Amino acid sequence: MIYPENFELKIGFDKIRQFLTARCLSPLGEEMVSEMTFSSQYTYIIEALSQTDEFIRIVQEEDNFPTNFFLDVRPALRSIRIEGTWIEESSLFDLRRSLQTIRDIVSFFKKEEEENTPYPHLYALAGNVIVFPQLISKIDNILDKFGRIKDNASPELSKIRREIAHISGGISKSLNAILRMAQNEGLVEKDVTPTMRDGRLVIPVAPAFKRKIKGIVHDESASGKTVFIEPAEVVESNNRIRELESEERREIIKILVAFTDLLRPLTPDIIQSYEFLAMIDFIRAKATFSIDLGAIKPPMEDKQIVRWYRAIHPLLFISHRKQKKEVVPLNIELEEDSRLLIISGPNAGGKSVCLKTVGLLQYMVQCGLPIPVDESSIVGVFEHIFIDIGDEQSIENDLSTYSSHLTNMKFFVRNCDKKTILLIDEFGGGTEPQIGGAIAESLLKRFNERGSFGVITTHYQNLKHFANENKGVVNGAMLYDRHMMQPLFTLAIGNPGSSFAIEIARKIGLPEDVIADASDIVGSDYINMDKYLQDIVRDKRYWESKRQNIRQKEKRLEEITETYETDLLAVEKQRKEIIRQAKTEAERLLAEANAKIENTIRTIKESQAEKEKTKQARQSLSEFKTSLENENPVDDKIARKIQKLKSKEKNRKQKDKQPEKDKQITISVGDNVRIKGQTSIGQVLDIQKSNATVAFGMIKSSVKLDSLEYVSKNQTKRETKSNLVSAAASDSVRERKLNFKQDIDVRGMRGDEALQAVMYFIDDAILVGMSRVRILHGTGTGILRQLIRDYLRTVSGIKSYQDEHVQFGGTGITVVDLE
Repeated sequence: MIYPENFELKIGFDKIRQFLTARCLSPLGEEMVSEMTFSSQYTYIIEALSQTDEFIRIVQEEDNFPTNFFLDVRPALRSIRIEGTWIEESSLFDLRRSLQTIRDIVSFFKKEEEENTPYPHLYALAGNVIVFPQLISKIDNILDKFGRIKDNASPELSKIRREIAHISGGISKSLNAILRMAQNEGLVEKDVTPTMRDGRLVIPVAPAFKRKIKGIVHDESASGKTVFIEPAEVVESNNRIRELESEERREIIKILVAFTDLLRPLTPDIIQSYEFLAMIDFIRAKATFSIDLGAIKPPMEDKQIVRWYRAIHPLLFISHRKQKKEVVPLNIELEEDSRLLIISGPNAGGKSVCLKTVGLLQYMVQCGLPIPVDESSIVGVFEHIFIDIGDEQSIENDLSTYSSHLTNMKFFVRNCDKKTILLIDEFGGGTEPQIGGAIAESLLKRFNERGSFGVITTHYQNLKHFANENKGVVNGAMLYDRHMMQPLFTLAIGNPGSSFAIEIARKIGLPEDVIADASDIVGSDYINMDKYLQDIVRDKRYWESKRQNIRQKEKRLEEITETYETDLLAVEKQRKEIIRQAKTEAERLLAEANAKIENTIRTIKESQAEKEKTKQARQSLSEFKTSLENENPVDDKIARKIQKLKSKEKNRKQKDKQPEKDKQITISVGDNVRIKGQTSIGQVLDIQKSNATVAFGMIKSSVKLDSLEYVSKNQTKRETKSNLVSAAASDSVRERKLNFKQDIDVRGMRGDEALQAVMYFIDDAILVGMSRVRILHGTGTGILRQLIRDYLRTVSGIKSYQDEHVQFGGTGITVVDLE
């Protein structure tokens, strides 16, 4: 509920409607904009906001959404309800184009299955819409691509039009012959050609020669210098043309009546489909307006709460943008312990703008419109918005400004509850300050007892004291720069604001003796209290700035720490994987070598020590050894590393037999080391007794020597290289995923070309983790389709594949589901 209905904020929302109406593509959407209303139903609000949010993504990310032919044919459909009536050609052409648009929109939303669609709310909206493909086909049998009735729409029409064409050709020949003769005789100018008057072909002739040509005078020019004669030789033919044109029109009406008889029973369903088209036009208008405004679908809760950050008054934003001025955003919080916000501060400091911003944005969001706030905001739902803004005095009703305020207050105090938000400007104003302030305080007390929410602006000191002493009510101030003597248009919650009356009067140039006299009248206590308020506001701004800087630095530190921890985990994971792969490769080589040796031994035993057989076996083993050594340089390096590892293992076993003190490796300045149990590698800069100074990147740290372990240079290089390779691979996969498209078109390719393209396409899809892709191969003879499916049958990463739905391509498209 909105009270009163003709409040100033409603005028602001009417301007929002005008912006939306201008963005609609048809009267269908404009009608929806005019019907848009305030709602307190949480589910409706969320549904409307979600639909608009999805369409924002369509506008920003999709290039092929159908936006042509949003045409309103509902009046024409309503006019054919009576038997014997028919739909006109132009309306029929509009019907065909708009039905095709509806069909294309439904196809756009249903190109993915319901569980995979990126637009679930719009998918649901299109779920039960009928698209009439057969009706479109029937219209195509009647109309050509320009919207005219086809010659072959019926056999009779085809016959009539052939006869018209034949007779018209004869008339043209006769007229041209008569015209040439008249030109030769000098009766007609050389550049004159036959023209049309009243549907009949005639010859333009000068009035002096009109009796030289036998025929009927049909018309003359406005100047009287030309008359138009229909020669007697073509009168009969022109009469026949007129008769045939009448027959043609009767046949066209007959065709349209027959089609309308088929169309009439479908009219209710077609109008229902047009309501879907109207809704899409409406949602699109909201989406484009939201993009222009920078508005979002805010996080919402089904309770009464206002926790907004960087909120912007939309009309003020549009106005300031034209003037290339910035809007100061609003931060405001209304919750259970601080439901009623009392805003004080200087005039022209932004109090009323703050109040109107809250009212307009809350109204917009409960009409299903995204609003310009920060994504960290939380928006609640209210059942009632009560507003008292501006001068409501009425000459007709004999109401003063104050009487009008009291009339509104009477309604507020009787009807407000916990689900009401009150927006009151200059609370208690318009009458004698002492009694006005007392009545305002009494009303505020009852608003608080009822649990209402609200934003109230005032200059009264007693209301500031009331807010400071009562739970549920909180003070707020519009900040003012006392040095520059100008408003900052920033709301600060927690302390009351100063009116800066003395300072503003002094800046304007009011005589100093007047200011001094006024200060004496109100007393030093009042003046000092105002100064204290100013000091409090100044100090709060300073400490708020300090706290904000600390928060930013802490957040940055947390981000850096999280990045380091993530990188360390990734490095440890990669290290384990490299060790596992190396072990697997070593085991394979060892198993292969053992098998070869066993085969050699068995051959020697079976040959019973025959020299030739033994020689051959040893030669084969030698060749195998050579092949292992020469397979590639990497294998040779691996062999050397394995040998080195074996040597280290042997040395370790020997050291195990030595006393414990002999086993410790001496660490010296310049060595690479790591803290035991950690993965980060540093370099020793200095050693003092049992402590060492180690540089880990840009950080120097003092560490106990016995907590460090030596790291070789080769190991340091290997781990650094591993990190670089892993990062490059991760970047490559991320880039592929961003650029990957879920459809591939191989129509027109040769079999081997198409198969190669599909192989690369499927490999990339598996690599970037796609769940579903589509291959467009067309129908044709079916050879390309079979070739592709034979290949898909052999790929292990494919879960299933099947034809696309018949509505979206059928056997011409293969849909592939990946594991």
